[in-house]
Amino acid sequence: MVNTTYELKDEQKQELSSMFGKGVNFSEKERHFYTHDVGALPSLVKRMLGNTKPAAIVKVLNEEDAVKLVNFARRHSIPLVPRAGASSGYGGVIPTKGGIIADMTPMRKIISIDKDKLRVTVGAGIIWYDLETKLNEEGLSVQAVPSSALSATVGGWLAQNGVGYGSYEYGWSQDTMESARVVLPNGEVRDFSGDELGKIVGTMGTVGIITQVTLRVREHEKNAAISAQFPDAQSMQAAIEKVGQKKIPIWAISFLNPQWANMKNQAPPKTHYGEPVDNHRPQLPESYICNFVYPASRDVSGLQDIIREAGGEVLPQEIAEHEIEEWFRSMKVKRLGPSFIPAEVVVPVNKIGSVFDDIGRKIGLPVLVEGMVVKGDEAVMLCFIPHSERSFRYNLAFPLALSIVKIAEDNGGRIYSSGLYFSKQAEKVFGGRLAKIRELKKSTDPNDIMNPETLTGKPLMQTGLSFAKAFEPMARAMGNVSGVSQQDFREEKGIPGDIVSHAFTCAQCGYCVNECDQYYGRGWESQSPRGKWFFLKEYFAGRMELDQEQADTFLACTTCEMCDHYCQLDLPIERSWMTLRENLVQKKKMMTIPPFEIMAQSLERERNIWANYKKDRDMWVPDDIRAKIKDKAEIAYFAGCTASFVEKDVAVGTVRLLDEAGVEFTYLGDKESCCGIPMLVAGKWDLFEKIMKMNTANMQKKGVKTVVTSCPACLLMWRTIYPQWAEKLGIDYGIEAKHYSEILVDKLDVLRPKFKQPLNKVVAWHDSCHIGRAGAGIYDAPRELLKAIPGVEFREMEHNRERALCCGSVVTLIDEPKVASKIGNVRLQEAKDQKADIMAALCPCCLVQFRVAAKDNNVNIEIQDLGALAARSLGYDIPDTTNVALEAWVTFEKMIELMEPENMTEMMVELLPDMIGAMPSYMRAMMKTVKYVPGMDALMKPMMPRMMPLLMPSLMPKVMPKMLIAVEKRVPMPAHMKEQMPDLMPAAMGNLMPNMLPQIAPLLTPKMIEYIKAN
Repeated sequence: MVNTTYELKDEQKQELSSMFGKGVNFSEKERHFYTHDVGALPSLVKRMLGNTKPAAIVKVLNEEDAVKLVNFARRHSIPLVPRAGASSGYGGVIPTKGGIIADMTPMRKIISIDKDKLRVTVGAGIIWYDLETKLNEEGLSVQAVPSSALSATVGGWLAQNGVGYGSYEYGWSQDTMESARVVLPNGEVRDFSGDELGKIVGTMGTVGIITQVTLRVREHEKNAAISAQFPDAQSMQAAIEKVGQKKIPIWAISFLNPQWANMKNQAPPKTHYGEPVDNHRPQLPESYICNFVYPASRDVSGLQDIIREAGGEVLPQEIAEHEIEEWFRSMKVKRLGPSFIPAEVVVPVNKIGSVFDDIGRKIGLPVLVEGMVVKGDEAVMLCFIPHSERSFRYNLAFPLALSIVKIAEDNGGRIYSSGLYFSKQAEKVFGGRLAKIRELKKSTDPNDIMNPETLTGKPLMQTGLSFAKAFEPMARAMGNVSGVSQQDFREEKGIPGDIVSHAFTCAQCGYCVNECDQYYGRGWESQSPRGKWFFLKEYFAGRMELDQEQADTFLACTTCEMCDHYCQLDLPIERSWMTLRENLVQKKKMMTIPPFEIMAQSLERERNIWANYKKDRDMWVPDDIRAKIKDKAEIAYFAGCTASFVEKDVAVGTVRLLDEAGVEFTYLGDKESCCGIPMLVAGKWDLFEKIMKMNTANMQKKGVKTVVTSCPACLLMWRTIYPQWAEKLGIDYGIEAKHYSEILVDKLDVLRPKFKQPLNKVVAWHDSCHIGRAGAGIYDAPRELLKAIPGVEFREMEHNRERALCCGSVVTLIDEPKVASKIGNVRLQEAKDQKADIMAALCPCCLVQFRVAAKDNNVNIEIQDLGALAARSLGYDIPDTTNVALEAWVTFEKMIELMEPENMTEMMVELLPDMIGAMPSYMRAMMKTVKYVPGMDALMKPMMPRMMPLLMPSLMPKVMPKMLIAVEKRVPMPAHMKEQMPDLMPAAMGNLMPNMLPQIAPLLTPKMIEYIKAN
């Protein structure tokens, strides 16, 4: 039988690494993120599960990888657990015997589309939402789609077997699937279709790894909907039954109970930088609500008569439209939880009313119910009981889920799925298929390699569930009095109470994972927003440590807010990470991303992040424009650091356009400071406050009422963050901010006749995060300006507007340049897919990032600034600054490289003679004994990591001259930076060393001992 495996042997690790390279992860910390699914289990149940930490995670890129991994697991008798979206709560991805997690998410390609036969073949890891989006472009749609479409995968839905929107017409997931390709536990690759498909449906990865699925699809058509309210569940049931009897051509029927409707009405609004987003949300009646959805061309006459005859009332159309918009956001009501006790059951349609009555009569706590009607007169009811997983009462209330299952069974229904927790229900779930599934499992996996215990159950847990079921009336009585009041979250372990609340509210649904650049750039669950929320819960429970490595995952977020856009609970995710930046760096005194320290010192001295002189800040200004700049004016142009010193084409193009449009403006010149956003994301909020006050005061001295920016991040600061800080600090602000494209779009009647140089190029447009989704929500103005340039063939990229992908800068670029290059290349390839000659943007930092990424990835495409393109069309000769940006980046890249622990150690080895020479005499005497006294080197090894933090403050000033020389050898610097390094480096290193030494000391100590012995 399979071996329980929580740690691999060294030779097994080496073998896996040779096969999968960077696609395998053995980190103990990372493995902890793969111990769970979406379910929040009570503490007593968790104990029954035991250790669920895998020994490794392997990313499966293709079928060949799957075969290699299966053969490895079989050869070494190691459990293998397939995992994709992890959006289910039945324990199907929980490695109860450890082993290897097979991460199937990379297998997400559309392999082929057959429009004639209405078939599509896809990789099993493709996400439903992405598939539907791509199919819509081809005039097609899936037949049915799960309610978790933004995270659920096609292979996962087949492995789970489920229902979704469209199941009223097309049935269960298996009914919409033509065939599947599976790597069996014996290494064989087999295609399953027809009746044979039943051998793998719902088996949760226990019979093999699904690599490919062929789906039946339909012609795409816009949906229409009618929503109705009913006074009770019986009248709603009557309407649903009548729709079936009358054969009204409905595609999907979903419903919810009054408690769910009430919770939806109470759910907090979505916020942006702490302010509610003005998004009208219709109030739902506190009734039973049923939604009937159908392709718009279908004749559903008679439906409204059926609703009225059953005692219902047709609701306003805005409610029907809103309910369709909210299809994939069911869990929003969890904001009021914060935890849910789930129960999911299948019941006959003619028993819907009876089930609701029994739940109301037998369950003493509030039960929220959302249901879907399935072809064949079945309905799936997803039930949630609001509670708190942090309360011991959660253990007592949790058995109420079993009571709901019993209510379903008493009414001719069953549990929705079996899985790890309900394996004893397998016969009811699988019916006649179970014998064939067991036969396949026995013949191909006699040692139970694939996802052991998932369909057979964990003995201790099965005993506990059997006990709870046997004493269901008693357990129900205890559960009914085990509710909790509204939870009040306070600061915990130094983490603010609102962030504690969000951590427990997070549904772990995975909507935030797929498009998170921090995740797809690095590839591991710990980097995703979902992973960070999970970490916080584990940190509060004392199961994980908040060390520098974990702090780095919060700091590395690029602030793109893609997670906020997709979060179905509307959690303020990025704002939470922003709060943690200050909390970790300033309050907990942890290390920020090292290059930020050099930037901070440059800001303190010269007001910019590029280590240039402030006297040179306005050198970019053309002479003829300089003569027109007003000393005082109501409008001011704010260039920002990168446009002033590196991407000067941005600043020059902007002022040329403003001037040609007849806009008079002033400019701070060498009194302009960085907008401060680098210090905000670095967690150095004290310095940000200083900068914000300085910029605000300087603008007010010039009588400025409107600040115009070219940089989206600068716009965010002036438009949103500065006013918030001004209010907090009691400063009179009175400044509005606009992007230059907003100003110029109203001046196109003036500009358009002046455009004379046609571009004659295909241009793809990049929506920078802080101009759109993560900032001012400006999408149309830049497009209109770009399209106004003659000879522009405009192309939208696949991800655009609020769905636009992040470029990967600034945080990732200065933290892990190689990762940033990977992220940037994803976006570049979208532009290449549009056959673009140019990818245009308007953010100076995006331009730097894309120009670097294009060079690193050998992508032949021009990266150009919108303002520069438009100004060149006006006839101005504005030099391309690509090479300037690349040269400036080399310095930063080498500095970042130097600050990695291994490279810092190598430099300090070079400084050892000076470091030892600067030590106190007693320390030097002690070190000499290492050479002559046996065993002293062994004593030194644990001692030096503790001594170094004490010694460094006195050593650094003495070795700094030599350190500066060593840095100059490794980092090519322009003259202005080299001149400033004696002032910048000491303070930066003084801030960094206390946190870097724990990383460096273990590497440096053995080299120091070697040096002492040799010298």
